[in-house]
Amino acid sequence: MDYLAAAIPAIKKLKIPLRRDQVMMLIVSFNELMLAVEIYLAHRISGTIILQEWIPIIFGPCAALLLGLAGLISQRKRSLAMVITIPVLLSSIAVGALGAYFHATRAVLPYAPPGEQMGISLIIWAPPILAPLTFVLVGLLGLSAIWDEKPVDSGTLTLFGGIRLQMPFSKTRGFFFLVSLAMLATLISSVLDHARTNFSNPWLWVPTAAGILGTIVALNLGLIDEPSRGDVLVYLGSMLFIALVGAVGIALHIADNLAVSNLIVDERFIRGAPLLAPLLFSDIASIGVIILMEPGGENHRGETEKVSEYVRTGTG
Repeated sequence: MDYLAAAIPAIKKLKIPLRRDQVMMLIVSFNELMLAVEIYLAHRISGTIILQEWIPIIFGPCAALLLGLAGLISQRKRSLAMVITIPVLLSSIAVGALGAYFHATRAVLPYAPPGEQMGISLIIWAPPILAPLTFVLVGLLGLSAIWDEKPVDSGTLTLFGGIRLQMPFSKTRGFFFLVSLAMLATLISSVLDHARTNFSNPWLWVPTAAGILGTIVALNLGLIDEPSRGDVLVYLGSMLFIALVGAVGIALHIADNLAVSNLIVDERFIRGAPLLAPLLFSDIASIGVIILMEPGGENHRGETEKVSEYVRTGTG
């Protein structure tokens, strides 16, 4: 369903050559690359990157290259794109789960007295437990994008080898649920990171509010069978606001890391406010907007016209 064009009819004049799944695969590819960059910067804090910390750093660019190629050919050669992407995306999920395990072990004191082996302070100051799970979310988004849905909005996905899987909801609604989950994970990570400063700066509550908003509106739109144009516009406005919050956050983190007289000191950027962390809000919000695009696939035109008419008029 082309919610974006139905909510904002002027979008149709742009004649975007790529369908939603193609754009989703390209942004998944971009995410794999940026995750590697962010992890490299984060792991440099210790001064020495150990062997297991190189896994996501090396995996990210390799995955980005393969997924970007698959995204470009997915519209005409979906079977080949699936052969390329499924192993990569499953590996992304494995890398994320493994990273979360490594981070979780750093938040536990196995030889501490009972009841003191894990606590809120340990979770706050330990490596972010939820951060590696971004690889898992990216993998799930990629798998959802590469699996074809025929007919559109039926919830029937064609997996590798022609296997068909009937989901309890449409692919589009599934994307909304994933965005809600990703926004929730980003919210929790932001709260834990800002808790290190005891929220001394009132502006730190803005990304918290933005994360709550994004989690709720994405979940709400996923739960609605036939959203009205107003529902879509509220959701779209929320995603644009969250993207802006992320962009402003990057500027604030840069300003916080600058030394006296705005001098740039590498050490401050490595150990100070994480430079790319706020970008995650903008990233998830961008994915949230992409979901609204025309999905493409077999019989997409007729289905899209029906949905567009409903969204414009608010009637069945």
